[in-house]
Amino acid sequence: MIYDVIIIGGGVTGCNIARTLSKYNLKVCLLEKEAEIAAGTTKANSGVIHAGYASSREYIKRYLCIKGNKLYTQAAEELNFPFKRIGSFVVALEDNQIKQLEEERKKGIEDGIPGLEVILDKKKIKQMEPNLTDEVVGVLHAPTAGLASPYELTFALAENAAMNGIKFFRNHEVVKIKHQDYIFTIRTYEGEFQGRNIINAAGLHAARVSRMLGLDYFSIMPRKGEYILFDRNVFQLNKILFPIPTKVSKGILVCPTLHGNTFVGPNAQNITDREDISTTTAGLKEILDGGMKLIPNIPARSSIRNFAGLRAVPDTYDFIIDNTDVYGFINVAGILSPGLTATFAIAEKVVEFLELLGVELNVKEDYNPIRPKPERFKDFTKKELDKKIQEDPAWGRIICRCETIPEKEIINAIHAPVGANTVDGVKFRCRPGMGRCQGGFCRPRVIEILSRELNKPYVEITKRGEDTNILVGKTKDFMLKSERGGASE
Repeated sequence: MIYDVIIIGGGVTGCNIARTLSKYNLKVCLLEKEAEIAAGTTKANSGVIHAGYASSREYIKRYLCIKGNKLYTQAAEELNFPFKRIGSFVVALEDNQIKQLEEERKKGIEDGIPGLEVILDKKKIKQMEPNLTDEVVGVLHAPTAGLASPYELTFALAENAAMNGIKFFRNHEVVKIKHQDYIFTIRTYEGEFQGRNIINAAGLHAARVSRMLGLDYFSIMPRKGEYILFDRNVFQLNKILFPIPTKVSKGILVCPTLHGNTFVGPNAQNITDREDISTTTAGLKEILDGGMKLIPNIPARSSIRNFAGLRAVPDTYDFIIDNTDVYGFINVAGILSPGLTATFAIAEKVVEFLELLGVELNVKEDYNPIRPKPERFKDFTKKELDKKIQEDPAWGRIICRCETIPEKEIINAIHAPVGANTVDGVKFRCRPGMGRCQGGFCRPRVIEILSRELNKPYVEITKRGEDTNILVGKTKDFMLKSERGGASE
C-alpha cells in the first residue's frame, strides 16, 4: 500500500494532525517509536492551556497559541477529554514589575486575547486566590487560560482518528527514509512503509528524521523540566500561578490539576541526553523554592511523586512548520511551549501546507468528529452503578483504591482504539497508579489484567515498552536453577 500521508511521531502534535486528516478521503498512517502514544514530551507536559500573551510577537507560536486556545472549547465537546478554563495569574512581587504586566496586557488585547486585566487591588487578588503570598503587589489575570490533561487529550485524538480510518503503528522507530520518483520509502525496525507525503512530528528526534533526507537546517536541544506532584486535596488553588517570566522560560509555576492534585515546576535545564528524565536533589529544591515564592505554605511532605519531562527546543526558539526542499516532506518540529495550546491550530496549518502540495482534501461523507466519553466509575450515580455491576461484575471489582478504578475501566482502556498495552499505558488512560501509593497496591493486578486481555505471559508485560519488563520469571524457577548450579559446583 502507498499511503497519501505518513505521520512520524505519536505525541499530541502527531495525533492531532492524524485526527484532522481523518476527515478527508486519504490513506494515512502514523508511526510511533514507543510502545504507547503520548509517551515522550506529551506525557510530562504541564497541561496548561495558555492565553497567548507570553510569546514574542516575532514568533509564529504566539499567534498559533492565541488561535489554538479558542479552538479548545469545540474540541473538548467533540472529543470528551478533561478541560477547564480556570484562568491564570502572572504574579508581580515587586512594584517595578507592574509595568511589564501592563505591557503584556496591552499587546495581548491588541492581538485579540479577551479579558486580560491587571489587578492591583490586593484584597480582590486574595479573594480570587486565597493561598497566594501576601507579598503580591499585582497580577495579570487571563481568564481564558485553562487546564487540559495532555495525555488524555492525545488518547482522545488518536481514538477518534482510528475510528475514522487512520492506521497506527507503535514500536516502529524510523531508521531510514528514501525519496525516489515522488514516493517516500520509510524503513523501521519492524517493516517498511511507502507514502507520497511525510509529516515529521518526531519531537525531540525531529532534526534526526529531517537529516535522513539531507535537510539539516535546524537543531533540537532537549530541555529538562522537573516537577513535584502533591497528594490530591491537600491544598486547593483557584488559578494557575506564574511568576514574572524570564528569557528562558515562563518560570516555576504552581498549578492545580483536573484530578484534584497540585504540582510545582518545571525548572529549565538544557541537556544533551534525549533519554534523561531523572530528577535531581538540586532541581527539586529549585522548584520547591520557586513555588514557595508564590505559595509560602506549600506542604512539601504531601508530595507523592517527583518526575521530569523533556521539551524539544529548536535553535530558532519558534515552531518550525514548513514545506521543505524535498517535495512532499513537511517538518512540524520544535513544538515547545505553548505547543499544547496551539495544537489544533498547528494541525490546521499542516492542512494548508498539504493543500499547497496539491493533495486533494475531500471530506468523507461518514466522518464522525465525536469520540464518545469513556465510562468512569466516579461519574455514575449509585443506581447507575448498581445496574452496571449487575450487567458486568468487573465494574464492582476495585483494582486501584487510591483513585477508585474498577477492573472494567482497565479492560476498556486496553481494548479502546489504539488501546493500552503497557502498565504506563493503562496508568495514563484511566489512572491506576496515580494515587498516593503510586501503584504499590494495584500494579500486580494491572499486570495480571494486561496479561489476560492481551494473551501474553506476565514476563512480557512491560512498564512502558522495550527493556522495561517488570517480571522476569517465577521465583521458584530461579531458586531451582540456583540450587542446580550450586550442586554442580
